[in-house]
Amino acid sequence: MRPLYSVPLGIAAVGAACLAYSAGYEVRSFRLRRVEVPILPAGARPIRVLQVSDIHMVTGQAKKQRWLQSLAGLNPDLVVNTGDNLSDPLGVPATLDALGPLMEFPGVYVFGSNDYYGPARKSPTRYLSALRSGVHGLNNPDGTGRRGISGAVHNPWQKLRDGFDAAGWLNLNNARGRLTLAGLDVEFTGLDDPHIRHDRYAEVAGGPSPDADLSLAVVHAPYLRVLDAFTADRYPLVLAGHTHGGQLCIPFYGALVTNCDLDTDRVKGLSTHQAGGHRSYLHVSAGCGTNRYTPVRFACPPEATLLTLTPRPR
Repeated sequence: MRPLYSVPLGIAAVGAACLAYSAGYEVRSFRLRRVEVPILPAGARPIRVLQVSDIHMVTGQAKKQRWLQSLAGLNPDLVVNTGDNLSDPLGVPATLDALGPLMEFPGVYVFGSNDYYGPARKSPTRYLSALRSGVHGLNNPDGTGRRGISGAVHNPWQKLRDGFDAAGWLNLNNARGRLTLAGLDVEFTGLDDPHIRHDRYAEVAGGPSPDADLSLAVVHAPYLRVLDAFTADRYPLVLAGHTHGGQLCIPFYGALVTNCDLDTDRVKGLSTHQAGGHRSYLHVSAGCGTNRYTPVRFACPPEATLLTLTPRPR
Protein backbone atom coordinates (compact mmCIF):
# COMPACT_ATOMS: atom_id res chain seq x y z
CA MET A 1 0.00 0.00 0.00
CA ARG A 2 1.26 3.48 -0.86
CA PRO A 3 2.33 5.68 2.05
CA LEU A 4 -0.33 8.18 3.13
CA TYR A 5 2.01 11.07 2.47
CA SER A 6 2.42 10.24 -1.22
CA VAL A 7 -0.69 12.16 -2.32
CA PRO A 8 0.19 15.43 -0.52
CA LEU A 9 3.74 15.16 -1.82
CA GLY A 10 2.37 14.65 -5.33
CA ILE A 11 0.18 17.73 -5.03
CA ALA A 12 3.12 19.72 -3.71
CA ALA A 13 5.27 18.58 -6.63
CA VAL A 14 2.61 19.65 -9.15
CA GLY A 15 2.24 22.99 -7.40
CA ALA A 16 5.99 23.54 -7.45
CA ALA A 17 6.14 22.66 -11.16
CA CYS A 18 3.32 25.11 -11.95
CA LEU A 19 5.03 27.85 -9.96
CA ALA A 20 8.32 27.24 -11.73
CA TYR A 21 6.58 27.36 -15.12
CA SER A 22 4.56 30.50 -14.36
CA ALA A 23 7.46 32.41 -12.81
CA GLY A 24 10.31 31.05 -14.90
CA TYR A 25 8.84 30.71 -18.38
CA GLU A 26 5.37 32.04 -19.05
CA VAL A 27 5.92 35.44 -17.45
CA ARG A 28 8.63 36.03 -20.10
CA SER A 29 6.84 34.31 -22.99
CA PHE A 30 5.82 37.48 -24.81
CA ARG A 31 3.11 37.25 -27.50
CA LEU A 32 1.47 39.49 -30.07
CA ARG A 33 -2.31 39.37 -30.37
CA ARG A 34 -3.78 40.40 -33.73
CA VAL A 35 -7.39 41.50 -34.20
CA GLU A 36 -9.45 43.36 -36.77
CA VAL A 37 -12.06 45.96 -35.83
CA PRO A 38 -14.44 47.21 -38.59
CA ILE A 39 -15.04 50.83 -37.55
CA LEU A 40 -13.55 53.00 -40.31
CA PRO A 41 -15.53 54.99 -42.90
CA ALA A 42 -16.17 53.28 -46.22
CA GLY A 43 -13.22 53.47 -48.59
CA ALA A 44 -10.64 54.24 -45.87
CA ARG A 45 -7.40 52.32 -45.87
CA PRO A 46 -6.73 50.16 -42.77
CA ILE A 47 -5.07 51.72 -39.74
CA ARG A 48 -2.67 49.60 -37.71
CA VAL A 49 -2.87 50.35 -33.98
CA LEU A 50 -0.35 48.83 -31.57
CA GLN A 51 -1.62 48.71 -28.00
CA VAL A 52 0.86 48.22 -25.16
CA SER A 53 -0.27 48.06 -21.56
CA ASP A 54 0.69 47.13 -18.02
CA ILE A 55 4.42 46.99 -18.66
CA HIS A 56 5.14 47.25 -14.91
CA MET A 57 8.80 47.87 -15.64
CA VAL A 58 11.40 46.92 -13.07
CA THR A 59 15.04 47.79 -13.67
CA GLY A 60 16.96 44.83 -15.03
CA GLN A 61 14.16 43.36 -17.16
CA ALA A 62 16.29 43.27 -20.29
CA LYS A 63 14.24 40.68 -22.17
CA LYS A 64 11.06 42.71 -21.76
CA GLN A 65 12.89 45.84 -22.92
CA ARG A 66 14.21 44.12 -26.04
CA TRP A 67 10.80 42.67 -26.88
CA LEU A 68 9.09 46.06 -26.57
CA GLN A 69 11.78 47.64 -28.72
CA SER A 70 11.28 44.95 -31.36
CA LEU A 71 7.59 45.88 -31.75
CA ALA A 72 8.69 48.93 -33.73
CA GLY A 73 9.31 46.48 -36.57
CA LEU A 74 5.53 46.23 -36.97
CA ASN A 75 5.52 49.84 -38.28
CA PRO A 76 2.20 50.77 -36.67
CA ASP A 77 0.29 53.86 -37.72
CA LEU A 78 -0.42 54.57 -34.05
CA VAL A 79 0.75 53.41 -30.61
CA VAL A 80 -1.75 53.41 -27.73
CA ASN A 81 -0.28 53.05 -24.23
CA THR A 82 -3.00 52.19 -21.70
CA GLY A 83 -0.96 52.69 -18.54
CA ASP A 84 0.72 50.99 -15.58
CA ASN A 85 4.14 51.41 -17.13
CA LEU A 86 6.01 51.24 -13.81
CA SER A 87 6.54 48.77 -10.99
CA ASP A 88 9.71 50.39 -9.67
CA PRO A 89 10.33 54.04 -8.73
CA LEU A 90 13.66 53.71 -10.55
CA GLY A 91 12.06 52.23 -13.67
CA VAL A 92 11.42 55.37 -15.74
CA PRO A 93 14.72 55.28 -17.70
CA ALA A 94 14.26 51.60 -18.56
CA THR A 95 10.66 52.25 -19.62
CA LEU A 96 11.56 55.14 -21.89
CA ASP A 97 14.43 53.11 -23.34
CA ALA A 98 12.13 50.16 -24.03
CA LEU A 99 9.51 52.36 -25.66
CA GLY A 100 12.02 54.59 -27.43
CA PRO A 101 11.68 53.00 -30.90
CA LEU A 102 7.88 53.06 -30.56
CA MET A 103 7.95 56.75 -29.70
CA GLU A 104 9.08 57.40 -33.25
CA PHE A 105 5.45 56.71 -34.24
CA PRO A 106 2.36 58.79 -33.42
CA GLY A 107 1.04 57.82 -30.01
CA VAL A 108 -1.41 58.51 -27.21
CA TYR A 109 -1.33 57.48 -23.55
CA VAL A 110 -3.19 57.37 -20.26
CA PHE A 111 -1.81 56.49 -16.84
CA GLY A 112 -2.73 53.72 -14.40
CA SER A 113 -2.39 53.70 -10.63
CA ASN A 114 1.05 52.08 -10.80
CA ASP A 115 2.39 55.02 -12.77
CA TYR A 116 1.59 57.21 -9.78
CA TYR A 117 2.25 54.85 -6.87
CA GLY A 118 4.82 52.14 -6.21
CA PRO A 119 3.56 48.57 -5.72
CA ALA A 120 2.88 47.06 -2.32
CA ARG A 121 3.13 43.46 -1.20
CA LYS A 122 -0.30 41.87 -1.50
CA SER A 123 -1.67 38.49 -0.64
CA PRO A 124 -3.12 36.65 -3.68
CA THR A 125 -6.27 36.08 -1.63
CA ARG A 126 -6.83 39.83 -1.60
CA TYR A 127 -7.71 39.74 -5.30
CA LEU A 128 -9.95 36.72 -4.84
CA SER A 129 -11.77 38.44 -1.99
CA ALA A 130 -12.93 41.07 -4.49
CA LEU A 131 -15.23 38.43 -5.94
CA ARG A 132 -17.18 38.49 -2.69
CA SER A 133 -16.79 42.12 -1.60
CA GLY A 134 -17.07 43.93 -4.92
CA VAL A 135 -14.39 46.36 -3.74
CA HIS A 136 -11.70 47.17 -6.30
CA GLY A 137 -9.05 49.84 -5.82
CA LEU A 138 -10.86 52.85 -4.35
CA ASN A 139 -14.25 51.69 -5.64
CA ASN A 140 -17.01 50.43 -3.38
CA PRO A 141 -19.99 48.38 -4.59
CA ASP A 142 -22.20 51.47 -4.40
CA GLY A 143 -19.81 53.46 -6.59
CA THR A 144 -18.41 55.62 -3.83
CA GLY A 145 -14.73 55.99 -3.08
CA ARG A 146 -13.01 54.70 -0.01
CA ARG A 147 -10.34 56.69 1.80
CA GLY A 148 -7.60 57.94 -0.45
CA ILE A 149 -4.24 56.24 -0.83
CA SER A 150 -1.90 56.86 2.09
CA GLY A 151 1.59 55.70 2.92
CA ALA A 152 2.35 54.66 -0.66
CA VAL A 153 5.61 55.16 -2.51
CA HIS A 154 5.17 57.91 -5.10
CA ASN A 155 6.56 57.09 -8.52
CA PRO A 156 8.18 59.87 -10.61
CA TRP A 157 5.32 59.90 -13.09
CA GLN A 158 6.16 63.44 -14.15
CA LYS A 159 9.39 62.18 -15.76
CA LEU A 160 7.44 59.52 -17.60
CA ARG A 161 4.91 62.11 -18.79
CA ASP A 162 7.67 64.45 -19.90
CA GLY A 163 9.33 61.67 -21.91
CA PHE A 164 6.10 60.77 -23.68
CA ASP A 165 5.22 64.41 -24.31
CA ALA A 166 8.66 65.15 -25.72
CA ALA A 167 8.12 62.37 -28.26
CA GLY A 168 4.84 63.98 -29.33
CA TRP A 169 2.53 61.43 -27.75
CA LEU A 170 -0.83 62.88 -26.70
CA ASN A 171 -1.61 62.93 -22.98
CA LEU A 172 -5.22 61.73 -22.71
CA ASN A 173 -5.59 61.75 -18.92
CA ASN A 174 -9.05 63.36 -18.71
CA ALA A 175 -8.33 65.03 -22.02
CA ARG A 176 -9.07 65.01 -25.74
CA GLY A 177 -6.71 65.18 -28.68
CA ARG A 178 -6.47 64.69 -32.45
CA LEU A 179 -4.06 63.13 -34.91
CA THR A 180 -4.08 62.67 -38.66
CA LEU A 181 -3.66 58.97 -39.43
CA ALA A 182 -3.78 57.43 -42.91
CA GLY A 183 -5.40 60.61 -44.18
CA LEU A 184 -8.16 60.54 -41.54
CA ASP A 185 -8.83 63.07 -38.79
CA VAL A 186 -8.84 60.80 -35.72
CA GLU A 187 -10.09 62.12 -32.40
CA PHE A 188 -9.22 60.61 -29.01
CA THR A 189 -10.98 60.93 -25.68
CA GLY A 190 -9.22 59.57 -22.60
CA LEU A 191 -9.65 59.24 -18.86
CA ASP A 192 -7.25 59.05 -15.96
CA ASP A 193 -7.39 55.80 -13.97
CA PRO A 194 -10.85 54.85 -12.63
CA HIS A 195 -9.22 52.26 -10.33
CA ILE A 196 -8.13 55.11 -8.06
CA ARG A 197 -11.08 57.30 -9.03
CA HIS A 198 -9.01 59.79 -11.02
CA ASP A 199 -11.49 59.65 -13.92
CA ARG A 200 -13.39 62.87 -14.63
CA TYR A 201 -15.78 62.08 -17.44
CA ALA A 202 -17.59 65.42 -17.12
CA GLU A 203 -14.40 67.13 -18.32
CA VAL A 204 -14.43 65.25 -21.63
CA ALA A 205 -18.12 64.44 -22.10
CA GLY A 206 -20.05 65.21 -25.24
CA GLY A 207 -19.22 62.29 -27.46
CA PRO A 208 -17.37 62.27 -30.76
CA SER A 209 -16.96 65.56 -32.58
CA PRO A 210 -19.12 65.65 -35.72
CA ASP A 211 -16.21 66.81 -37.89
CA ALA A 212 -13.89 63.93 -36.90
CA ASP A 213 -13.55 60.96 -39.27
CA LEU A 214 -13.10 58.57 -36.34
CA SER A 215 -13.26 58.89 -32.54
CA LEU A 216 -11.62 56.44 -30.12
CA ALA A 217 -11.86 56.15 -26.33
CA VAL A 218 -8.87 55.25 -24.13
CA VAL A 219 -8.73 54.34 -20.42
CA HIS A 220 -6.59 52.19 -18.17
CA ALA A 221 -9.13 50.28 -16.06
CA PRO A 222 -12.35 49.14 -17.81
CA TYR A 223 -14.86 49.90 -15.07
CA LEU A 224 -18.47 49.58 -16.14
CA ARG A 225 -19.32 53.20 -15.33
CA VAL A 226 -16.66 54.29 -17.81
CA LEU A 227 -17.64 51.79 -20.49
CA ASP A 228 -21.29 52.82 -20.10
CA ALA A 229 -20.41 56.50 -20.54
CA PHE A 230 -18.22 55.97 -23.61
CA THR A 231 -20.72 53.61 -25.22
CA ALA A 232 -23.74 55.81 -24.54
CA ASP A 233 -21.79 58.66 -26.16
CA ARG A 234 -21.34 56.44 -29.28
CA TYR A 235 -17.59 55.84 -29.31
CA PRO A 236 -17.10 52.90 -31.67
CA LEU A 237 -14.06 51.46 -29.84
CA VAL A 238 -12.79 51.61 -26.26
CA LEU A 239 -9.20 50.55 -25.52
CA ALA A 240 -8.25 49.50 -21.97
CA GLY A 241 -5.81 47.42 -19.96
CA HIS A 242 -5.45 46.85 -16.19
CA THR A 243 -6.84 43.30 -15.88
CA HIS A 244 -3.64 41.40 -16.78
CA GLY A 245 -6.05 39.00 -18.48
CA GLY A 246 -6.67 37.52 -15.03
CA GLN A 247 -2.91 36.80 -14.71
CA LEU A 248 -3.41 33.43 -12.99
CA CYS A 249 -5.99 31.55 -15.05
CA ILE A 250 -7.33 28.02 -15.08
CA PRO A 251 -6.74 26.15 -18.35
CA PHE A 252 -9.96 25.51 -20.32
CA TYR A 253 -11.85 27.73 -17.83
CA GLY A 254 -10.26 31.16 -17.88
CA ALA A 255 -9.83 34.03 -15.45
CA LEU A 256 -11.08 34.10 -11.89
CA VAL A 257 -10.79 37.86 -11.40
CA THR A 258 -10.54 41.07 -13.42
CA ASN A 259 -9.52 43.45 -10.59
CA CYS A 260 -12.47 45.67 -11.50
CA ASP A 261 -16.21 45.21 -12.00
CA LEU A 262 -15.88 43.93 -15.58
CA ASP A 263 -17.04 40.34 -16.03
CA THR A 264 -14.40 37.65 -16.53
CA ASP A 265 -15.74 36.73 -19.99
CA ARG A 266 -14.29 40.03 -21.25
CA VAL A 267 -11.09 40.01 -19.22
CA LYS A 268 -8.94 40.26 -22.36
CA GLY A 269 -9.24 40.53 -26.12
CA LEU A 270 -11.97 41.99 -28.31
CA SER A 271 -15.60 42.00 -27.20
CA THR A 272 -18.52 44.44 -27.22
CA HIS A 273 -20.29 46.60 -24.67
CA GLN A 274 -23.86 47.91 -24.75
CA ALA A 275 -25.26 50.96 -22.97
CA GLY A 276 -27.79 53.68 -23.72
CA GLY A 277 -29.12 51.80 -26.70
CA HIS A 278 -25.72 51.73 -28.40
CA ARG A 279 -22.93 49.23 -28.83
CA SER A 280 -19.15 49.75 -28.80
CA TYR A 281 -16.26 47.43 -29.40
CA LEU A 282 -14.08 46.92 -26.33
CA HIS A 283 -10.49 45.74 -26.45
CA VAL A 284 -8.81 44.85 -23.16
CA SER A 285 -5.10 44.11 -23.26
CA ALA A 286 -3.77 41.41 -20.95
CA GLY A 287 -0.60 43.50 -20.71
CA CYS A 288 3.01 42.40 -20.74
CA GLY A 289 4.04 42.71 -17.09
CA THR A 290 3.11 42.00 -13.50
CA ASN A 291 3.34 43.67 -10.13
CA ARG A 292 6.97 43.22 -9.01
CA TYR A 293 5.77 41.29 -5.94
CA THR A 294 3.68 38.82 -7.96
CA PRO A 295 5.96 38.06 -10.94
CA VAL A 296 3.98 35.07 -12.22
CA ARG A 297 1.52 34.31 -15.02
CA PHE A 298 -0.30 31.08 -15.67
CA ALA A 299 -2.39 30.25 -18.77
CA CYS A 300 -2.21 33.98 -19.58
CA PRO A 301 0.99 34.94 -21.46
CA PRO A 302 2.16 38.57 -21.52
CA GLU A 303 1.10 40.34 -24.68
CA ALA A 304 0.74 43.40 -26.84
CA THR A 305 -1.95 43.75 -29.50
CA LEU A 306 -1.88 44.88 -33.10
CA LEU A 307 -5.40 46.06 -33.94
CA THR A 308 -6.13 46.58 -37.63
CA LEU A 309 -8.97 49.05 -38.01
CA THR A 310 -10.91 48.36 -41.23
CA PRO A 311 -13.93 49.92 -42.97
CA ARG A 312 -17.38 49.17 -41.59
CA PRO A 313 -19.43 46.64 -43.57
CA ARG A 314 -21.81 48.28 -45.99
